[in-house]
Amino acid sequence: MKKRLFFSLLVVILFSANSKNAFSQEKYNVIPKPDKIGIYEHLGATLPDVYMINNADSSRVNINDLIDKPTVFSFIYYSCPGLCSPLLGGLSEVIEKTDMVLGIDYQVITISMNADDRPSLGKAKKKNYVDAIKTKKISEKDWIWLTGDSAAIAKITDALGFKFKRDGKDFAHAAAIMVVSPKKKITRYLNGTYFLEFDLKMAIVEAADEKVSPTINKVLKFCFSYDPTGKKYVMNITRVSASLILIFAAIFLVFMIFGKKRKRKFGSSK
Repeated sequence: MKKRLFFSLLVVILFSANSKNAFSQEKYNVIPKPDKIGIYEHLGATLPDVYMINNADSSRVNINDLIDKPTVFSFIYYSCPGLCSPLLGGLSEVIEKTDMVLGIDYQVITISMNADDRPSLGKAKKKNYVDAIKTKKISEKDWIWLTGDSAAIAKITDALGFKFKRDGKDFAHAAAIMVVSPKKKITRYLNGTYFLEFDLKMAIVEAADEKVSPTINKVLKFCFSYDPTGKKYVMNITRVSASLILIFAAIFLVFMIFGKKRKRKFGSSK
């Protein structure tokens, strides 16, 4: 009986390890899924040279030439009816709340994923989100907005692991920000449209030290999947249920093994 219980426990542990490994592979994009919309973390990778248009003055710039401090990247498109506005709203809110100083401690680069977007529209939209920051005086030059052709967009989105798909006039995409170090190394991903000031501060501090860190909300990422049809995140019931079953099965088997040991110990002492 003891051998049977031990074997069952071993099977559960091995199955759990395989599940964890599968999640880890998905997280770091070890298994390529080029057609699947989402965020594929390229932690530790270095950004390539990518030339785009700076919306501020319509000048052509190399993204790497802009990075001289920790830099937060975000991807949007100007006519987005879904995630882009909440993402930009969450970004402007955390910029306002954090005690890190935009332009000194870090900068933000927002890139349009739509090659048809014009710099003039981006300039106007940026002003709206900068003006939404009421309690801090920030310079528009420290929140850089870029546009570019499809080749440049593909190059920078691939480098940062941002997979999206055109759907008519719209784009199906996930929501996240990526933090890059002064040496152009990807150091952190923060998923969603709402960001805690502590999370952003830690990401900026670690990027300044060239320190790569795993995603803080990886549990949430594991529990939720992006639905490109509804353009929102939904709970992955199958994944969560399977994990809970494995956990409870392991606890039950451990209890059975140690329970039998205690019973035997007390029985032999009588």
